[in-house]
Amino acid sequence: MNRILAVIVLFSSAVAAATFDSDFEPRTMRADLFHTGGQGREIVALDRVVSDGAWAGSRTRLHDETNLGAYRFEIADPETGRVLYSRNYASLYGEWETTGESKTTSRTFHESLRFPWPKRLVQVALKKRGADNLFREIWSTAADPGSRFINAAPPPPSGSVWTLFESGPATEKVDLLLLGEGYTASELPKFHADAKRLTEKLFATEPFKSRKNDFNVRAIDLPSAESGVNRPHVGKFKRTPVSAEYNIFDSERYLLTYDNRALRDVLSAAPYEFIEILVNEKQYGGGGIYNFQATTSVDTAFAEYVFVHEFGHHFAGLGDEYYMSPVAYSEAPPDRPEPWEPNITALRDPANLKWKDLVADGTPLPTPWDKEAYEKDARDFLAKRMDLINRKAAEAEFDALFREQQKSDTPRLAAMTYSGKVGAFEGASYQGRGLYRPQTDCIMFTRDEVGFCKVCRRAIERIIDLYARP
Repeated sequence: MNRILAVIVLFSSAVAAATFDSDFEPRTMRADLFHTGGQGREIVALDRVVSDGAWAGSRTRLHDETNLGAYRFEIADPETGRVLYSRNYASLYGEWETTGESKTTSRTFHESLRFPWPKRLVQVALKKRGADNLFREIWSTAADPGSRFINAAPPPPSGSVWTLFESGPATEKVDLLLLGEGYTASELPKFHADAKRLTEKLFATEPFKSRKNDFNVRAIDLPSAESGVNRPHVGKFKRTPVSAEYNIFDSERYLLTYDNRALRDVLSAAPYEFIEILVNEKQYGGGGIYNFQATTSVDTAFAEYVFVHEFGHHFAGLGDEYYMSPVAYSEAPPDRPEPWEPNITALRDPANLKWKDLVADGTPLPTPWDKEAYEKDARDFLAKRMDLINRKAAEAEFDALFREQQKSDTPRLAAMTYSGKVGAFEGASYQGRGLYRPQTDCIMFTRDEVGFCKVCRRAIERIIDLYARP
């Protein structure tokens, strides 16, 4: 039976590869978009279409069936309607839409759709997830590879690419690309050391540890004029090559770049599907958006945790499971749809819980845990943290507070009746009521050294299979 299955898989892969060759060339087309909205409006407009380097994605897994993300784009044959390629993603605009600011003003964000270079005219359609969890088209355009309005020239070189490790051809592996931001030319050896240190932590964490041979990891040296990045919250203003900065959505720890155009131009120097920007700063911070970008500050005492946690967001669409930290997002309405994140649920139908197959017999849904005692301590730690933020305390004080919280959280969350078991534990995704996470503790919930829970591990492996399996 296994031999028959293997033959079927190989045959299917051969057919898919032949389909790729008939529809695409092995290079990347990139459609840059302006995503504008606010006050109930949403407008998408084309910025430009350019060549974006060699194609690094799978030549056989052309269709995204994960059902993740707030958005989805499809590349289709306009004559037959046949979808040739699809991917799901989330965006900075989509996050901003959940903030209070979006109700009173308008803003524009930049994002990119990357897909294999078509051999003929195609239709590019962008779809958005609705309240019923279905995707509906909100924008489309034709893309003719022979058009003078598409710049087919190869991207200009920017930065210097080097390899941490390579397991095989880019089209048969998951390609992770690291970019250093806020490192001067003399600090590039530090970037190399930071990249190796953080990568080692990622691949010491399951399931990345067991699946390391399915990855390639490369990095780009891109020196900055001065050390560090923009930190508006403390009045330290700087300009760097891809404009990574703290204070996204006015959160002192949220670290991303708004300058997607500059970012993509730099990244085009190397094959990649996923990225993480390593920021040369001590201030605790990071960010991660599914299929968009991830960042981490490298010199906080919790840099390894942040690197892995944020990559979980970016790589597998994992949702934050914590709910007692300050965030910019508005509280979700009670009737919100089932979250698309694979590790968060509204638990409206326990019999059809999306990770029900991992729940052991006898585990109640929802699953009881010592929530009240946890929240009491969490409120105390949050008050201390807000005091540190308000008086712009030294980073060492934040690190000390986080260690103190870790010493309290780890044994508490490990000693409950259903600790270590998969269930549905109330409190997740910034909401103390109505949303549930799979286990009492996980790297998506706390800074504890517990790794990913079983549900998160499975979600990660699903994405690995999407890019690194025939």
